[in-house]
Amino acid sequence: MAIPVIDLSKLDGEERAETMARIANGCEEWGFFQLVNHGIPVELLKRVKKVCSQCYKMDREEGFKDSLAVQLLNGLKEGKEEREQLQNLDWEDVFILQDDNEWPSQPKEFKETMMEYRRELKKLAEKVMEIMDENLGLEEGYIKRALCGGDDLEHHPFFGTKVSHYPPCPRPDLVPGLRSHTDAGGVILLFQDDKVKGLQILKDGEWIDVQPLANAIVINMGDQIEVISNGRYRSVWHRVLASQTGNRRSIASFYNPSLKATIAPAPQLIDQTDDQAYPKFVFGDYMAVYAKQKFQPKGPRFQAVGSL
Repeated sequence: MAIPVIDLSKLDGEERAETMARIANGCEEWGFFQLVNHGIPVELLKRVKKVCSQCYKMDREEGFKDSLAVQLLNGLKEGKEEREQLQNLDWEDVFILQDDNEWPSQPKEFKETMMEYRRELKKLAEKVMEIMDENLGLEEGYIKRALCGGDDLEHHPFFGTKVSHYPPCPRPDLVPGLRSHTDAGGVILLFQDDKVKGLQILKDGEWIDVQPLANAIVINMGDQIEVISNGRYRSVWHRVLASQTGNRRSIASFYNPSLKATIAPAPQLIDQTDDQAYPKFVFGDYMAVYAKQKFQPKGPRFQAVGSL
């Protein structure tokens, strides 16, 4: 099995209907798919890879050596307690970029490059949501308005970018790169390493690789898209394996609801099945539950937030 790879440029030609159907299949059957020819310039993607790798080398690598995961592994006595601690950590160096937080200062091209990249990714996210609207039979702009908190667009969605590196790990049998989870929010756009693999999704009870593919953008559904679609689209469990070789780079951007947005299944999709499969809730309340239960089964999260 392989994650679907979809040529987004074919939306504008004779193969539009087939491309829309392939995206619908990616959303419904996989929860993950890869986009090629998505409109983001290859030259920009090359710059993003360069500045993120340089940032890690210049600003992050030494600090990772002092992380709790490294300290535990270096001092491991093969005891049960130490092993359990490692299984609840991630072998990951990570920082978040958003419009109003502090960004790394090195290399000097980092901020300009990543600001340009984030603008392009946000446009792509909104295009993907428009495709979802059409495939689900919703009015144009429905999902975007839902993530903003209503028709008046009173609140802004959260758009964050998580820059991660997974350095070589001497004992990948003992510590995960990133523990298995579903994503809490809306639409996730991942620019993953095209050389070092490690990302896997759970499909039909089997862990399968999200194959590295040069200049592709991986799309996956968050929990809120599952709710809005009344279960037609599913957030999918995924993880990153630690590796003894290679320093895996991962740049994930999250188009998430405003914390004040009220999330619920689209009424049209409830009408089609006569069943509202998910409760109505405020996204900020969901995030409070998710923060405590991220690595646990997602069904109880929806139950917990629905009872608030």
